[in-house]
Amino acid sequence: MNFEELRSRVSYQTGALALMALVVSAALTLADRGTRDAIASRKVADLKASLTQVIPARLYDADLLDDVVRLPMGPGAAPLNIYRARRHGEISAVAFTVVGQGYAGPIEALMGIDRQGRILGVRVTSHQETPGLGDKIEHRKSHWIFAFEGRSLNDPAPPAWRVKKDGGAFDQLTGATITPRAVVQGVKQGLEVFAAHQRQLLEHGPRREVPREEVIDGD
Repeated sequence: MNFEELRSRVSYQTGALALMALVVSAALTLADRGTRDAIASRKVADLKASLTQVIPARLYDADLLDDVVRLPMGPGAAPLNIYRARRHGEISAVAFTVVGQGYAGPIEALMGIDRQGRILGVRVTSHQETPGLGDKIEHRKSHWIFAFEGRSLNDPAPPAWRVKKDGGAFDQLTGATITPRAVVQGVKQGLEVFAAHQRQLLEHGPRREVPREEVIDGD
């Protein structure tokens, strides 16, 4: 049987197609693994960068991802990752993600809080708000987000944790009230979470690490 006769057989064609599919599948698997690792590394770098913006360098001397604990948030809710900053082994601050419902969808922000319950910083990490209007909650677009620094649950008093249009202490954005309203309420809820679990979050026990891949996947 010559090569041309072999090529004409259905079994040959089927085998060739199967081999090609196997090669393509293997290539896709390798590409996926490489891409997955690159994406995970990028997420770690982005998370670290955000954490350093909401927790000043003077408050930690260890990797901010070395001490991550999970705080149960009740039935049906995913646990909250708490990043604990340590200096000389002592917990000096914590950071975690808060969520508010904006005009176009959820707004996620990372907030840092010191031991006394004062806000060290807030940075919006994810949103779908309107460019040129709602996106001014980003620190690169305006200084609005910096107004939270130094505030606490009682500064201003709880009823004033609203935008000025609603009788509160915080500016709204021109042409976009729903967006800042969502951030203000999300930050206030974050302060309430800290107040409710302050003792637990500041326990000076050994570091309790959550695996890095779970931190990134669950954040």
